[in-house]
Amino acid sequence: MRMVFLGPPGAGKGTQAVMLSEKLNFLHLSTGDILRENVKNNTEIGRKAKSFMDKGDLVTDDIVVAMMLDKIAKDAKDKDFILDGFPRTIYQARKIDEELDKLKIPIDLVVYFETSLKIVIFRLTGRRLCKDCGANYHIVNMPPKKEGVCDKCGSELYQRKDDKEETIKNRLDVYNSQTKTLIDYYREKGILEETSGDLDAGIVYEKLSGILNDRNKIRT
Repeated sequence: MRMVFLGPPGAGKGTQAVMLSEKLNFLHLSTGDILRENVKNNTEIGRKAKSFMDKGDLVTDDIVVAMMLDKIAKDAKDKDFILDGFPRTIYQARKIDEELDKLKIPIDLVVYFETSLKIVIFRLTGRRLCKDCGANYHIVNMPPKKEGVCDKCGSELYQRKDDKEETIKNRLDVYNSQTKTLIDYYREKGILEETSGDLDAGIVYEKLSGILNDRNKIRT
């Protein structure tokens, strides 16, 4: 099963992807993680991406797609995997579909996590990240044992600049302007399912498990 998780920042896509990777051995492929990995390892793709990032520009669609395809070819070609937050544009969607079809590993299912503005703001303004290991916390839903300190490595936790309320609203405006076309694209392909991202993670996981079971029945 090859899946795409769509939804605004704070929809819980990453949380669900991690749960599926732990319980059902899905490979979790996050664009942000892959981008940081390439930049850190100074790969050719990473150097190209960094040239845009250093100027404060968005990394181009072609570079993002190339990074994802490289990761899939190396680590995920024969595995169940989840593309977390990718694709983000209709160009990326069409390009990745074209390339995965060539590899005979097309996307089987796209899940859209529809999430309200109130919940997104609550989750993102409360999010805290570890400066060293990248572990994710929430000051209400998933606080560290010691305030401001990572449970895993003991490093300082911080709030991302783009997790402030006004910035979040701007990010959502951009996301929503891109997403409608993507939702329509996948709905027309007959592989789109929708669920609420407002619910608690455990309930969302149960609903997601039901979707996967139904899809697997259809495939068999």
